[in-house]
Amino acid sequence: MNIRKYIWAYVVAMALICPGVKAQEQITIGVIQYDVRDIDKSFKALHEQGFGSCELNYSEKRFTKELAEQVKAASEKHRIRVTTLVGVPGSKSTWNFRQGPATIGLVPIDERFEKLDLYRKMIDFCVQAGIPAMHSHFGFIPEDPSSAQYKDFIEVMRGLATYAKERNVLIYFETGQETPITLIRAIRDIGTGNLFINCDLANLLMYGKSNSLDAVKLFGNLIKEFHAKDGKYPDPNNPYELGHEVPIPTGDVDFPAVIAELKKQGFKGAITIECELNGTRHDYVIQTRKYLQELLDR
Repeated sequence: MNIRKYIWAYVVAMALICPGVKAQEQITIGVIQYDVRDIDKSFKALHEQGFGSCELNYSEKRFTKELAEQVKAASEKHRIRVTTLVGVPGSKSTWNFRQGPATIGLVPIDERFEKLDLYRKMIDFCVQAGIPAMHSHFGFIPEDPSSAQYKDFIEVMRGLATYAKERNVLIYFETGQETPITLIRAIRDIGTGNLFINCDLANLLMYGKSNSLDAVKLFGNLIKEFHAKDGKYPDPNNPYELGHEVPIPTGDVDFPAVIAELKKQGFKGAITIECELNGTRHDYVIQTRKYLQELLDR
C-alpha cells in the first residue's frame, strides 16, 4: 500500500472508531480561472505555482458536459479544488450607483427570466462537474424588508435556491451591493439552508457599505468563500461611482486583521485572488499569493 492510500485508510478507520474525528481541512489560496480552453494545462500551472484551489468564471458557450468531465479529471490529477462557479448574467449590468440598482442581478424585473435560465444552467454545470457551489451578484437588495421589491426578490431567490438545493448545490451571495445586515436578513428570510456568502471586502468598501473587519465579524460562519481584492471607498466628490480597486495591500482592506479573524472563526474555505485591474501582470498574482500565505502562517 502506498503512503497516500495508507493515510487515507487511517483517516477512514479513525472516522469509524471516533465519528467526531474528521480529516484536517486547510485554507487554500486560489485564483479565478477565466481561460478554460485547456483546463488540464491551466490546472497544472496553478499547482506548480503553489495554488490549491480556483473558481471558474462561467461562459455559457464553453461550459459543456465535455468540459465538466475535463474539469473533474484535471482537478483530481493536479489537486486543484474547484470551489465555486461564478457568473453575473445580464446584458445591461452597469457597475455604478445610477444604473446598477436597475440592471444588476435578480432585484430588477428586466431580463429576470433570462438571468434565471442562465443561473439554472450554472447550477446544472456544478452538478456535472462536481463543483459544490455557484455564486453571483444578485442585485442591490432593498434595505426595507417590508417593501414590495424586497418581498418579490426573496420569493425569486427562494425558487432559485430550491432548484439548487434539490441538486445538492450551494449558492453564495457575493458581497458589495448591500450592508452586511441586509444580506444576513435576506439569507434568513429566503430560508432554504443552502445560501452562504462569498465575502469580497473590497466590494463592500467600493460600494461604501462596510469596513472589512466589522463585515467579517458580522458574517461569521456564513462565509464559505473569500475574495482577496483591495479597494477604496467611493470619492465623496463623485458619489455616483464606485470606489476604485487597487493592488493588495495598498487599499483600505485590513488583510492582517481580517485573516486573523477568519482563522479565529475557524474558516476552512478558499481565499481566492480576484484582480480586475487593467494591465496587471501575472507577477502580481504570484506576489499576492505569497503575501496571503505569510499572513496565514502567522
